[in-house]
Amino acid sequence: MARLEVNVDHIATLRQARLIDEPDPVTAAALAELAGADGIIVHLREDRRHIQDRDVRILRQTVKTRLNLEMAATAEIIGIAKEIRPDVATLVPEKREELTTEGGLDVAGYQDHIHQAVQQLQQAGIRVSLFVDPQPEQLKAASVVGANYVELHTGTYAEARSEDEADRLFEELLAAAAHARQLGLAVKAGHGLNYRNIKRFRGRKEFDEYSIGHSIISRAVLVGLERAVREMIALIKS
Repeated sequence: MARLEVNVDHIATLRQARLIDEPDPVTAAALAELAGADGIIVHLREDRRHIQDRDVRILRQTVKTRLNLEMAATAEIIGIAKEIRPDVATLVPEKREELTTEGGLDVAGYQDHIHQAVQQLQQAGIRVSLFVDPQPEQLKAASVVGANYVELHTGTYAEARSEDEADRLFEELLAAAAHARQLGLAVKAGHGLNYRNIKRFRGRKEFDEYSIGHSIISRAVLVGLERAVREMIALIKS
């Protein structure tokens, strides 16, 4: 049965808006786990716009399920990951001016660099996921560099303007997931998934895990974090 990892970055975004100590993403992670989340995700960005080094260090000590650290493949962040040793490191593209990650990692175009990053992380005992667009060349490159997982970028699907377009893009995701599995990669899906568009994924065996943050945290503002997580789990696992 597919798993749910909850991204708590936006809890830290709210905290950093006032540069104080609340709300705490560490507390949010504990509540998400109590509600049934299978893992916690945080993105330690180079500009530290939300998650801070302190958060990752404490989460490594407190997360009971699995800690997934999203990160750019830079020397500084790789060094921090090797020290903290999350369960999974997800390599993502990162631009300082973007509001959120805008697309998949170009593994095919930067294969040597990403291969070195994957090797360094795996040698530290960290499993590696690559956030990629659902394109055959990127999936093949992910396999070549030795990744354990791919996380398929679902943002284009999430932004579909019609049901027909969403159906077509969902079929592309299914085909990409099947291709990744043939290459020996475990398959995740994430970016822009919410309580409506996740429904197409119910019961699909192609995906091992879903990474969802913004939608859950947005609903949590209205109904509470534990309820928001439970409602998403019910949609995924029903």
